[in-house]
Amino acid sequence: MPTSVLSAFAILDYLVAAVLLALPIARLPAPARGIGLGLATLAAIVHGTLIFGMHRGGLDLHFFAALSVGAFGIAALTLLVNLFRPVAGLGVIVFPLAALLLAIDVFVAPPTLPQPMEWQIKLHVAFALLAYSLLSIAALLAILLSLQERALRLRRVDSGLIRALPPLTLTEALMFRLIAAGFVFLTLTLVSGVLFVDNLFAQHLVHKTVLSIASWLVFGVLLFGRWRWGWRGRRAVRLTLVGMIVLLLAFFGSKFVLELVLKRVG
Repeated sequence: MPTSVLSAFAILDYLVAAVLLALPIARLPAPARGIGLGLATLAAIVHGTLIFGMHRGGLDLHFFAALSVGAFGIAALTLLVNLFRPVAGLGVIVFPLAALLLAIDVFVAPPTLPQPMEWQIKLHVAFALLAYSLLSIAALLAILLSLQERALRLRRVDSGLIRALPPLTLTEALMFRLIAAGFVFLTLTLVSGVLFVDNLFAQHLVHKTVLSIASWLVFGVLLFGRWRWGWRGRRAVRLTLVGMIVLLLAFFGSKFVLELVLKRVG
């Protein structure tokens, strides 16, 4: 089946899944939550097949392709998280974003070829994508947590958002678990970079390296503050979002400048 057809199928599934999951938030009658998650699962399977199948197991990490890979990772982990906690509301944000980035990669971005990688670099990239995906979901939960707290302060306990999310304490606990897991993989990313990446502080990598270390420090401080002083609420949300913004710049900011502005492969 042509790539364009499979891509259109995955994009449509992502979007329909997001609509179904948004119905309870909009106070509209909704079909079973499982239907939306099932469609999103099918979309993620097709998305992953497109990413890893088109190049016979290779991985294209040019700018738009890397965005699509990151979106797939976030979508897949969102589905995995929902097996343990009822946070289907995340899909309302994640699945349309995955659809958009997949569409840009397949239908808009210029064609590219996967970069050849040794197994050590593939391991480094796998750690990085897992860290990015886990911390991205944590950042989305931080945003939802902030909205949840605001709704409770305003006594809007019957709002669609409140009904779509688990209790605030469970949302916060899940956020910190994801941050802890993402921090572990971010640590492994940095360690494997030191071990396997030649010239980690070379000119074309220095911004990515420095920003990744800065993000690691932010999340490390947050986790230490949580353990030592019980940090939570607005402080935790702010630090989570700051760490994620820095990590986003590390992953995609330098790649954007190198590939789309300077026309170099980074």
